[in-house]
Amino acid sequence: MGIKVVGIRFKKAGKIYYFDPENNLLTEGEGAIVETARGVEYGLVAVGPHEAEESEIVAPLKKVIRKATELDNDQLKANKEKEEKAFQLGMEKIALHNLPMKLVGVEQTFDGNKIIFYFTADGRIDFRELVKDLASVFRTRIELRQIGVRDEAKMIGGLGCCGRELCCSVWLSDFASVSIRMAKDQNLSLNPTKISGICGRLMCCLKYENDSYEKAREAFPETGSLVATPDGEGRVAGVNIFKNTIGVELKESKIVKEYPLEEVVTRDKQSKKPGGCDKDCPCQPGEEII
Repeated sequence: MGIKVVGIRFKKAGKIYYFDPENNLLTEGEGAIVETARGVEYGLVAVGPHEAEESEIVAPLKKVIRKATELDNDQLKANKEKEEKAFQLGMEKIALHNLPMKLVGVEQTFDGNKIIFYFTADGRIDFRELVKDLASVFRTRIELRQIGVRDEAKMIGGLGCCGRELCCSVWLSDFASVSIRMAKDQNLSLNPTKISGICGRLMCCLKYENDSYEKAREAFPETGSLVATPDGEGRVAGVNIFKNTIGVELKESKIVKEYPLEEVVTRDKQSKKPGGCDKDCPCQPGEEII
């Protein structure tokens, strides 16, 4: 039997964390006040109460204190206003201390015990004097947290080259590992300006269809492998997954010709003798003609 949990999200497109709903009747989209490692926080119900396997839960499971009230909603609005003022003051203080850093966002915990300043920078920054200065103004705990460019794009938002809002700022809760190999497998231009997002890193959407491309390529021979075609032998110059064709450079003419997948046979798929040669090869077992 599973454990009853409710999924709470604290930021738009943020991760979903499980909590013990106890006797609170919560529905998706409602606000909830929960106990977290950094204090009391306000979150939105992303997944209603349900049974979850113990393996899905990170112990200890903290509890939902209550369903958010009107007073809680007013407190949240007041915190947002304070965050805007803190951002402006933070910009002024950074300029005053002449620090090479870019302030991205400010977050105040729901209970007001801490203010977190998110920033980007090229290297390590000595911001000890800045923290003291900010603490003297706000008279609460101050934390400066350095983030990467992908986190910056997620926090600020924007439009991608597709014309839609950035996936990371709308629904993508985790950043997947993306490699240049994915662009190669999808026959995309390797021009960095065409396969990079506004964050300057490879676009997250390269990952979305990658599994489908990998599965489709299993039916095709590797580039450079020796194949047999109706016009003789050749080597694979390229493949077109959408047209289901293979470009083959013929051995005799050196011309690259396109063939349907079903008309091309790789040497390792043909019937072979124990020595590894094709059935019509005259060599003896143990020898292989390349």
